[in-house]
Amino acid sequence: MPKKPKTYWVGFDLGGTKMSAYVFNNSFHILGKVKVKTPARQGFKACLEKIKAVILEALNQAGVIPATLSGIGIGYAGTVNTEKGRILSSPNIGWTQVPLIKELRKSFKCPILLLNDVDAGVYGEYLFGAGRKSRCLAGIFIGTGIGGGCVYEGKIIQGMNSSCFEIGHMQMMPHGPLCGCGKRGCLEAMASRLAVSAAAAISVYRGQSPALHKAAGMDLSAIKSGELAASVKSKDKVVLQILKESAGWIGMAAANLVNLILPDRIILGGGMAEAMPELFCREVFYAARERVMPVFRDQFKVVCAKLGDDATAMGAAAWVKEKTGSLK
Repeated sequence: MPKKPKTYWVGFDLGGTKMSAYVFNNSFHILGKVKVKTPARQGFKACLEKIKAVILEALNQAGVIPATLSGIGIGYAGTVNTEKGRILSSPNIGWTQVPLIKELRKSFKCPILLLNDVDAGVYGEYLFGAGRKSRCLAGIFIGTGIGGGCVYEGKIIQGMNSSCFEIGHMQMMPHGPLCGCGKRGCLEAMASRLAVSAAAAISVYRGQSPALHKAAGMDLSAIKSGELAASVKSKDKVVLQILKESAGWIGMAAANLVNLILPDRIILGGGMAEAMPELFCREVFYAARERVMPVFRDQFKVVCAKLGDDATAMGAAAWVKEKTGSLK
């Protein structure tokens, strides 16, 4: 009998600041991986060329020719039309109504699917990480913004025509801070890394956070998750309080999720949770537990993601594999 041809999958993580391409075999072992900065502010065309170049570089690293690809899955940091493969919007990148998949199909002759990056990350954790054996897995990924995703009985929850589960834009305070989406009081505007960094920069200005002052000063772009974690280790009490407040808001949003759909696990990912897993898992869990219906208090867990930067690419590639029927 002739040998069954080998199958290869590409998972692509298209974030606001970084993009990465992974090449997987059918067992989801990583054969090649390339990460670069996203040239998003240079416009879509420049970014499209970079995406194609990064995919080709990862394939070359893996020793795989494009003609043998079985599929490409792309996780994008924004709202997408999953059926048409269009980017609808992204508060943190600025693209609207971009036909990404249509353009990529001109260069790659295989199935290509687009999904939200956190949907992809939660699906990756569901299959390969901290969410395995969950019936319902909800994810909250805390980075520059806050993204959400949910996998129920093996399927990503999506709207009729687009990605959904935008927990970062759940309104927490009617007249709260202005969000990048244009609305006020969104969870993202109150608890994301950007919001935390802004509050931390003010504490530096006031002379309340000496360790953070030494590491990053008041430069908002320099106050990232690692710097915040180091600041807490160095006993900057005000920074710790700001982080706990952020986790408290996220816990409130998580409680709303529990009351609505009762996920057996809520997974925390993204740079902030990965830099301070114990702090965020503890604070989010207790904040959520205080606010859910009493009958639900012992029916959910809050866990931290295990796959790190690999989650979105793995989930995106696994999703295109699932949708093309190759997991059957």
